[in-house]
Amino acid sequence: MNMGRPRFDPRQQQRGPQIRINHRIRVPEVRVIGPDGGMLGVMTTDEARRVAQDMGLDLVEVNPKAEPPVCKLLDFGKYKYEEKKKAREAKRKQTSVDIKEIKFRPKTDQHDFAFKVRAARRFLENGNKVKYTVRFRGREITHPEKAQQQLDHVVHDVEDLANVEVRPIMEGRTMTLLVAPKPAVMQRVSQMKAAAEKARQQAIKEGRTPVEEPEEPDLEDEDDDDDEDDEDEDEDSADRAS
Repeated sequence: MNMGRPRFDPRQQQRGPQIRINHRIRVPEVRVIGPDGGMLGVMTTDEARRVAQDMGLDLVEVNPKAEPPVCKLLDFGKYKYEEKKKAREAKRKQTSVDIKEIKFRPKTDQHDFAFKVRAARRFLENGNKVKYTVRFRGREITHPEKAQQQLDHVVHDVEDLANVEVRPIMEGRTMTLLVAPKPAVMQRVSQMKAAAEKARQQAIKEGRTPVEEPEEPDLEDEDDDDDEDDEDEDEDSADRAS
């Protein structure tokens, strides 16, 4: 028979504080708040449970650290539903900031470059950060100044919307830059989301189907061959030249 320590269960640490109600409240007396918020005073726990039962409500401990603990008379099922509803609404109203990545190559042509800059502006106007990544292949790595010029260009093209958060840095065979929307842009995004949420609530109230905002597609790297392929091409070209 194994008499060692019980096995660690990580789920035990994930459980938050449990709300005690009705017969789970084991202290001898409690301070009771009525369903309308009025104070009913200190009474024995058994008496408080009887009062709650007579009203068709639950006795819910709301402040266990008080002396004596404070309990409130309420419909616990309805209370849990309202708390979950509040949490969902708060999450919906949060302004989250995502990072959208846009990839370049030192040889990216002007038309494709302009297209990706326009996409970056849309991302920023919607409150997202943008990470520009310039990927070097083969012997392109020997000319990082070309990538630096491209990144200087995109910073200039979005300077009315964004601030540079992380200046150009080399990461392996890539050079990256991170820009973030300016505070005025984020304020405008928050106002737009609040207006959209108001319209959504009004549609629900009127029995209409609310219009959901479409998700923004990420830009795919159109030239995403392996680095080794470019290196092989460079080596073949060098062999032919010799």
